[in-house]
Amino acid sequence: MTEAAHGRVTIRAIADEAGVSVPTVSRVINGRSDVAPETRKRVENLLSERGYQPRRSTRVPSRARLVDLVFNELDSPWAVEIIRGVEDAAHSAGVGTVVSAVHRRRASTEQWLDNLRTRASDGVILVVSQLASPILEQLRHLRVPMVVLDPAGGPTMDSPTIGATNWAGGLAATEHLISLGHRRIGFIHGPKQVLCSRARFDGYRAALEGAGIPIDTSLIYHGDFYHQSGFDAATEMLDVADPPTAIFASSDQMAFGAYEAIRRRGLRIPEQVSVVGFDDLPESRWTSPPLTTVRQPLSEMGALAAKTVLDMAAGNEVESPRLELATAMVVRESTAAITLP
Repeated sequence: MTEAAHGRVTIRAIADEAGVSVPTVSRVINGRSDVAPETRKRVENLLSERGYQPRRSTRVPSRARLVDLVFNELDSPWAVEIIRGVEDAAHSAGVGTVVSAVHRRRASTEQWLDNLRTRASDGVILVVSQLASPILEQLRHLRVPMVVLDPAGGPTMDSPTIGATNWAGGLAATEHLISLGHRRIGFIHGPKQVLCSRARFDGYRAALEGAGIPIDTSLIYHGDFYHQSGFDAATEMLDVADPPTAIFASSDQMAFGAYEAIRRRGLRIPEQVSVVGFDDLPESRWTSPPLTTVRQPLSEMGALAAKTVLDMAAGNEVESPRLELATAMVVRESTAAITLP
């Protein structure tokens, strides 16, 4: 007796009704990009209307033993720390890691998706600021477990997210400077659209408000988490009529840029300007002076992302859709009590 006689909707039946080949229907089901948009829509509508359910295998499918880790860019030591954590956890589980950079270009993203289909990855860890809706739709069709690490905005595709306690870190950094007597505290913001950047600023603002210190917008500048923007922001900040005695840069790389701006003014750190960063990159303790910063557990975040996506691949439930690891103040020699003239 045929499957159709049992009432089961088959790929062949969908193909006949849509007027396409069986391989075309298969490509739509598997999220392949090499199908014309009109054809894809027609087939997807029929699959939904007819209640198509893929055949369930009695065998446990073999796993690819690979995890995909995807960044916008790979030009930051921040990315290296995440890779280290993912690789450690994946290696312990006997799984390989494939690292890709999509460079915010659609062609690069499409190429990665094509490679992903070929590899049949066990899971994907996304460390990207945003993905276009058509790309997200293709990921849905691939049905690959996915975790978003340090998401830029809200939840993506209802996937678990892993981040750090950025608000608490911003609060702690600012309170540290306040405890040293600083009242003119400059802030170098990261990209406005990024969730962690906004949270660090909110922590800064909450600390000032809690201490009764008015927020001075002339001491708030926007950067992009990289050295040059930190240098530019600190240079402008030091030009205001009443310059800051301390600067909180919301990334270590921007703090390194601020160091250079301060030095070029002939000022000393921390005697004349204290500086705090955020991340605790390995270079932070080797700067001169060693940088006081907020430790973001980047490697641990990467390891947790890998463990989570592998648990999902094994069919295990994720306990929480949003996981945050604690930040911590690391006090070194770039901050000191304010000295009044």
